[in-house]
Amino acid sequence: MATRVIEVAPFDLVVFGATGDLAHRKLLPALYHRDADGQIPDDARIVGCSRRDMSDADYRAFATQALEEHVGDLERETLSRFLERLTYIAVDAAGERGWNELAASVEGREGVVRAFYLAVSPDFFGPICQRIGAHGLVTENARVVIEKPIGKDGASAKALNEAIGAVFREEQVFRIDHYLGKETVQNLMALRFANALFEPLWNAAHIDHVQITVAESIGVGGRAGYYDTAGAMRDMVQNHILQLLCLVAMEPPESMDADSVRDEKLKVLKALKPMDADSATRLTVRGQYRAGASAGGAVPGYLEELDDPGSHTETFVAVKAEIANWRWANVPFYLRTGKRLADRVSEIVVQFRPIPHSIFEAEAGEIASNRLVIRLQPDEGVRMQVMIKDPGPGGMRLRQVPLDMSFARAFNVRNPDAYERLIMDVIRGNQTLFMRRDEVDAAWTWVDPILEAWTTSREAPKGYTAGTWGPSAAIALIERDGRTWFEDLI
Repeated sequence: MATRVIEVAPFDLVVFGATGDLAHRKLLPALYHRDADGQIPDDARIVGCSRRDMSDADYRAFATQALEEHVGDLERETLSRFLERLTYIAVDAAGERGWNELAASVEGREGVVRAFYLAVSPDFFGPICQRIGAHGLVTENARVVIEKPIGKDGASAKALNEAIGAVFREEQVFRIDHYLGKETVQNLMALRFANALFEPLWNAAHIDHVQITVAESIGVGGRAGYYDTAGAMRDMVQNHILQLLCLVAMEPPESMDADSVRDEKLKVLKALKPMDADSATRLTVRGQYRAGASAGGAVPGYLEELDDPGSHTETFVAVKAEIANWRWANVPFYLRTGKRLADRVSEIVVQFRPIPHSIFEAEAGEIASNRLVIRLQPDEGVRMQVMIKDPGPGGMRLRQVPLDMSFARAFNVRNPDAYERLIMDVIRGNQTLFMRRDEVDAAWTWVDPILEAWTTSREAPKGYTAGTWGPSAAIALIERDGRTWFEDLI
């Protein structure tokens, strides 16, 4: 099946942090793929900016190495065309060096889309935006893209958004969450709102509970310094996982218009039952990995990687969340994320309620409830667990089997990376998959009391062995409700 590609308008994409890890692993490969598919027009340019002194030729060599490592087989003509788009300017984000040169490089191109991608530490978001404004680089067609984390709490997020908002209008600000660009996340919208099958059942009368798991098998590695100031709650729950929860739980939007979708997501965030110190103790678990085994070898614990035996930063979080509205009354949402877990997997499990009455004899076997599994990574796809008759003679024997759709097998095309979609949406000016400022505020309003309760308690995170599924307290969190984590699906 061929994928329909729609060319975007001409643009200048200015990437701050152009020599960093994100540009190397994600941004340059994503832009190359879009160029290879014919989506980028001839008059589009990519301007790399960072403090490092490099020539255009040096930066093109850096880009080539990134593409060879993260793309693989490169088509010579496409590579040549892509590299011709790249220029480089050494710019000091916190000083004045290079800003006049950057302004000169985009002079006379005020009519094309001008996108600034801030692939840098959040500490530089405000200073870069201030200098973009001071040098007159904001045009009517300008956009700015910022990566998480957006603040460390509600107050710092507000200050950060105010600094950005002093230069860019809200409709020009694109707060990127790469999870929302994943193909399976988009298909969650299609499953719910393009099929008559699911939406009538998508409520407390038919759904028993929902599980959202974002598990990583790797440790913090080179990110230990950053991670120790954030932890799993800030790094994953406040943004990625709450955004996934919103897409599962939101009401049907009026349309796919950006604000219609984001209005409904905001209602979910505001409907989350708030937590105080007591409920945070009962309904959350935080853990920290210890030495163990992963990928067939021994790995150190978090404290050894950090080289700080006193750190209480969590590398694992499990939360029982509830949404206080009619659709989801008394339906728990079990959320968990962690480093150094047994496998790398991100998925949403929607567990339906049991049938009200069985017409079958006991010998037919136990009837398992239906389950919808939406796999984000790896092997993106959708699987529905249903009951059927076991084939063959000998009476009625029931068995649960999956109706399984892997996107890679079903469509026989390369599955685009989330950044490919999101960067092109920035150029189009489509904010549907990007967080609005009030969404960020509402997420922090729910998360802040949990973080405060953890700090006040002074209790250390519960240890778990690397290569397992987290601390035993996370198992108790769900099993005391008579449920279990669906690790057999992973």
